[in-house]
Amino acid sequence: MLAIRVINPDTGLFVDTYGLIDTGADDCAVPASLAKSLGHNLTAGKVKEVGTANGSVTAYTHCCTIEIFNTAELADGKFETVYTIPNTPIDFMPNLNCVLLGAKSFLSRFILTINYPKRLFSISKP
Repeated sequence: MLAIRVINPDTGLFVDTYGLIDTGADDCAVPASLAKSLGHNLTAGKVKEVGTANGSVTAYTHCCTIEIFNTAELADGKFETVYTIPNTPIDFMPNLNCVLLGAKSFLSRFILTINYPKRLFSISKP
């Protein structure tokens, strides 16, 4: 899980949360319930069908900014933003319980290093 902030660039509203790096997903997805907190009209987004492990689901795509926090060191009790990804299309999906950070729209921008025995991972810019 990666500490992130999802921001609606039109309203400035944001949600601090954790995202799961999902190498099996192409795009980023968030629970549809976050649309209201971000000031998005859920059904006004671009409609698309998304294949999931549980079948096909209707998603609503909105552009958001993703900020990635450095959780290794806290500055004044707050996370420090180390990367910002502006204007990223994110699928808002009903019945999704966590934020998914997909391979094509998120992970393709980074080098992912996994130390499985220590249960640690890191991302860095190429």
